[in-house]
Amino acid sequence: MAYDTIKYETAERILTITLNRPEKLNAWTFTMCGELIDAFDRADQDDDVRSVIVTGEGRAFCAGADLSPGADAFDIDAQRAPVKRLPNGAVDYSDPSIRDSGGQLTLRIFKCLKPVIAAVNGAAVGIGANMQLAMDIRIASDAARFGFVFSQLGIVPEGAGSWFLPRIVGIAQALEWSYSARIFSAQEALTSRLVSLVVAPEQLLPTARAIARKIADRTAPVSIALTRQMMWRMLGADDPMEAHKVDSRLSYTLGRSADAKEGVMAFLEKRAAVFRNKVSADMPDSFPWWTDREYK
Repeated sequence: MAYDTIKYETAERILTITLNRPEKLNAWTFTMCGELIDAFDRADQDDDVRSVIVTGEGRAFCAGADLSPGADAFDIDAQRAPVKRLPNGAVDYSDPSIRDSGGQLTLRIFKCLKPVIAAVNGAAVGIGANMQLAMDIRIASDAARFGFVFSQLGIVPEGAGSWFLPRIVGIAQALEWSYSARIFSAQEALTSRLVSLVVAPEQLLPTARAIARKIADRTAPVSIALTRQMMWRMLGADDPMEAHKVDSRLSYTLGRSADAKEGVMAFLEKRAAVFRNKVSADMPDSFPWWTDREYK
């Protein structure tokens, strides 16, 4: 798939996805949504990709939805096609076209089998802020600014932000930012733990790449893929027994794997491990466990 709104670049087992509409401050469009989902599909299928970095071209990370359509910018009937109606005229909410495009992306990132790092280079507003929430590590330039501005536009938080944001910064902070719709600094994002690092603009991508290289150079890809899914999905578990069920099966399977044997021997022999198991071919038979009725 050729991309018009993003760049897809791989080097040193790191994929860098760059939002690439700098003349529009990388404003979000349906085309960008489709291209980003395709990029994450490709990343999961490519065993040479060990980490993903997402950043923006130019001055902004993503300044939110493209509002150039004017008053109808958020009207799905006007922007796509009229959604299906039931015989009584009511909206048929089962129509897939009614789905929020930002949520389709964040759910795809949620399912990703590779670690995802947000390198926030500038303004990150609306979906530009919410798309980061499904990413694992967020670092920001000190020039970055954030805003959950949905109430100011007369809409509600999209991109599944109402699930992600309170889990990251707590309910009180999530509500204050959402109620006020104010723009806030990278330093406030750091203090509130929305981001884990704030660096000078020229250090943003080198810092992100250094984190990504540590993952690529030191860790087993199957272990990382499973750890990512375990951590995210256990946020919704109502008892630690749910985690115990999952980690027991996965620990049993991985404990017998070539990667586990290699990891132990590399540690004992004081050398770098060479992990050969692949996400594309060597995931445990209990994965994905959330579709197994025995876990429910």
